[in-house]
Amino acid sequence: MKIYLIWLIGVILWNFGFPNAIPIADVVAAILLSFLSIILKKYLKW
Repeated sequence: MKIYLIWLIGVILWNFGFPNAIPIADVVAAILLSFLSIILKKYLKW
């Protein structure tokens, strides 16, 4: 649940920080945040 919250905060920060981003940038940001959550899950074992 903690990793999901970190991911959710990242998505919210991206959407409010870059509201005029092109759609492909949104997709890339979502993919990067997904990789971040996988890495956190693997190394932090929350």
